[in-house]
Amino acid sequence: MNFEDKLISGLLIKRYKRFFVDIKVGNKIVTAHCPNTGSMQGLLDKNNKVWLTKTSNPNRKLKYTLQIIENQSAKVGINTHITNKITLEALKSSIIEKFKNFETVKQEVNFGSNTRFDFLITEGAKKSFIEVKNVTLSRKKGVAEFPDAVTSRGLKHIQELLKANQKGYEIYLLYIIQRDDCNKFELAKDIDPKYCELLVKAVKKNLNVLCYDCKFSSKGIKLNRKINYEIK
Repeated sequence: MNFEDKLISGLLIKRYKRFFVDIKVGNKIVTAHCPNTGSMQGLLDKNNKVWLTKTSNPNRKLKYTLQIIENQSAKVGINTHITNKITLEALKSSIIEKFKNFETVKQEVNFGSNTRFDFLITEGAKKSFIEVKNVTLSRKKGVAEFPDAVTSRGLKHIQELLKANQKGYEIYLLYIIQRDDCNKFELAKDIDPKYCELLVKAVKKNLNVLCYDCKFSSKGIKLNRKINYEIK
């Protein structure tokens, strides 16, 4: 997934009001959009190196968008809006082993009256729903964790995926680790015990879990390799 605009380097000053972040670019300070609703725990140290993009859209109030933060030499993609783009590109490139032979893929598919899943994959008579989660948290060296804040939305998605399974769909949670320094994935039980407890139960009821990390370049972010996980 290549960025539409060139990456610009800067230094983080502070995040505030959730969606705003001040960044020093050269000799000036710019306010950028922060496209991440999570806590971004461990990433917001002042003077962390960051990369942002500048839009050419004249109608955008905030011309800059924060994309990547470097934390202790690790690059971390914080833009949750591009996670599905990374996933779609990976599906079309057959990087995700489980879906190498899919026939069709649809995005933002409605299920029930108030739920929408990220992807619907078909392969013959088999239909699979995939819900994608962006992962940035790492509190132990080499270990990625989710969630980084209490997630009622994530809880609902697990509940709805289980309902879909009862109607004959295969169900998947795909954790996209937008980091390049982790080789294992775990649940952050201390941050959201309800979410983690339900996920453990759901895995015993046919919920499939997949984890992949990402590779960064000066042009964009791509899905990289399958990561081991521990769900218990």
